[in-house]
Amino acid sequence: MFSNSYFDLGMAKAWQFGFQIPASPVMEGIVNFHHDLFFFLVVIIGFVAYVLWRSIVLFNSDANKVPYVVTHAAALEIIWTILPAVILVLIAIPSFSLLYSMDEIVEPLLTIKVIGHQWYWSYEFVNPYYLYKDMLKLHGLSDLSKQFFSDDSGSVITYDSYMISNDDAVSREQRLLEVDNKLYLPVETNVRLLVTSADVIHSWAVPSLGVKIDACPGRLNQTSIFVKRPGIFYGQCSEICGVNHGFMPIVVFGLDLLGDGTSLDSIKTEGVSSLYFFFLKKKYD
Repeated sequence: MFSNSYFDLGMAKAWQFGFQIPASPVMEGIVNFHHDLFFFLVVIIGFVAYVLWRSIVLFNSDANKVPYVVTHAAALEIIWTILPAVILVLIAIPSFSLLYSMDEIVEPLLTIKVIGHQWYWSYEFVNPYYLYKDMLKLHGLSDLSKQFFSDDSGSVITYDSYMISNDDAVSREQRLLEVDNKLYLPVETNVRLLVTSADVIHSWAVPSLGVKIDACPGRLNQTSIFVKRPGIFYGQCSEICGVNHGFMPIVVFGLDLLGDGTSLDSIKTEGVSSLYFFFLKKKYD
């Protein structure tokens, strides 16, 4: 297996409090926005707690035998109306930019269709010939693209991804999170996901990549992924979809296709799909 120094497991740790380590620009933006928002939250909670404490201490029957009645305070009312509005504007500006970046599709070099089933996932690599050829050029391997792909068929590659049961899992695998066929994605490459469902509503979610998108029957949703570093990133269906909702995990394997030092034997043990295996075999032969 790969060394922990190079490949990181994108999953929740035991007793973890907080976010997983981000592996995409979108997730980094979500974490940074959370930290910025928490500053305002702490200030507001501290101010409200202080005012509440002062009200309890100063305005009670022991300290004030005669109640003081305030009927109107124009300046105070203006302040507590304008100040929250200013805070909301300061919060809205970065949140809008983050939302737009999450919906933006930047010229994808690879398109993958994700189909949710009860209770497993299917992946379709749409028109892999041309998209993978462009990916090779991006990684400076345009001279080798002809020997990687000898025909122009551009057929769609499809495979299913089922959870590995506890009986079949080995000791190094994560319980209820491993699958027989992972989704292998190149790092530092714009990937478009087309997500739909064949039966009920599912949700394809990988926290460390900042992706959570519903898979609705009869509807095609779209999102993008940009994996920044090699690693194995775990997710699960995040929409209650039936009795085995908790048993349809997602595993995304980020591979550096430009010399990551990975041996071909270790790739074989991961059950890589035929196209990637063919590509890696050509690369390491």
